[in-house]
Amino acid sequence: MTRLAVALMLLLATAAGAVEGLGVNWGTQASHPLPPKVVVQLLRDNGIKKVKLFETNLDAMSALAGSGIETMLAIPNNMLHDIARDSGAAKDWVKRNVKRFDFDGGVVIKYVAVGNEPFLGAYNGSFIKVTLPALENIQNALNDAGVGDRIKATVPLNADVYNSPAKNPVPSAGRFRSDISGVMTDNVKFLAKSKAPFAVNIYPFLSLYLNDNFPLDFAFFDGASATPVHDNGVAYTNVFEANFDTLVAALAAVGHGDMPIIVGEVGWPTDGDRRAKSSHAQRFYDGLLKRLASNRGTPARPSQHLDVYLFGLVDEDQKSVQPGSFERHWGIFRYDGQPKFAMDLSGQGRNTTLVPAKGVQYLSRTWCALNPKASRNDLGKLLGAKIDYACTNADCTPLGYGSTCNGMDAKGNASYAFNAYYQAQSQKDEACDFQCLALPTETDPSTAACNFTIQIATSAAAAAVRLGVASVAAALVLTSVQLSLSW
Repeated sequence: MTRLAVALMLLLATAAGAVEGLGVNWGTQASHPLPPKVVVQLLRDNGIKKVKLFETNLDAMSALAGSGIETMLAIPNNMLHDIARDSGAAKDWVKRNVKRFDFDGGVVIKYVAVGNEPFLGAYNGSFIKVTLPALENIQNALNDAGVGDRIKATVPLNADVYNSPAKNPVPSAGRFRSDISGVMTDNVKFLAKSKAPFAVNIYPFLSLYLNDNFPLDFAFFDGASATPVHDNGVAYTNVFEANFDTLVAALAAVGHGDMPIIVGEVGWPTDGDRRAKSSHAQRFYDGLLKRLASNRGTPARPSQHLDVYLFGLVDEDQKSVQPGSFERHWGIFRYDGQPKFAMDLSGQGRNTTLVPAKGVQYLSRTWCALNPKASRNDLGKLLGAKIDYACTNADCTPLGYGSTCNGMDAKGNASYAFNAYYQAQSQKDEACDFQCLALPTETDPSTAACNFTIQIATSAAAAAVRLGVASVAAALVLTSVQLSLSW
């Protein structure tokens, strides 16, 4: 393809812009995060006009200032207790994170997300008693600051806060989960009073991941061969719409069926599981974006456009993998801002690509690989422990079962682990030794299916490489790696 053709393709992709109501989640749990200014330019180049943050980072907010990108700020769960019991803490948070950036030419702040999925069953009720008081204190602080009429506080919730009864598993029978029905009703009433939307995270991928009997095609929008769910004359052919309308029914059951709904997170990972792959992600996003562009809404809310935030923008190699190895691979872009697959954000179904990040600086083209001269004795004694160490402190999830790098031989597995650690450590000399089992190389060890990365150069990475990634990351991939350690 000529340079002119590439330039025209990128121009057309930018000109079309993103579908109405489309935003993206910008997470930063990475050993080498993209510089915020690069990320904001990436958003603008792709016509993405809305972003949702998980923390109010000064550098990110400074980069967003003047961009015109509508922003949802976030308060992490670990702050909910303090904000719930102290209205002064809420006022201080609003002063430091909202008022500070709320000026002409500043950040266009639209929402404040109070916590993130605080009622998730895995939290065992830790935040049930503090979420509503925290929400109330933040909205009251916004009101006191004179911005509450245009900046609303809400709580992004996982779709597990509602369901349909087993005896009638259809969307119209949706109700809030019985153990939290009271607190959910109170939350909804407060959101209605403050004229704020309900925010929910919907993940068709997780329906597939958590249930081996879940029909694959029902996770997508093309209705290829999905058996419909019939509900009072309506045939649901995809789980996203069925899930969304279950929420609509749950809201109606507590007297607020017309409450605005934001889909705070929806997406499909591309690695870390046999069902997490680029072809599935491309299929999912193609159907979702076409559906959003049509403004057809859902059966319970027809002819309405949906406000949706894709999850996520870039891969994050330091996310917890406790839910699954796929957690580090949700990005529509790779860790370095390069597109993973064809994607038309306008929803027109064109075979086009996203605009890649510009001005990304990489570390030197040097990898770390298994030392070909390592003795069989040393390999037998040391290699398993060294791979364990490397994968505990770097991202080896692509080596897991069903992932992109699964299936390499023992040498390939070892080289991948060593290189992952070497790159996470910003290519420090001492990071490629492993008691003489590894050596730096300028020959790319990547295979057709498995990419051995070169990390990006960031000031944060140069100043201090963050260690201490949970050992569970290694546990999820080491079994499959060590099974191959036969020489």
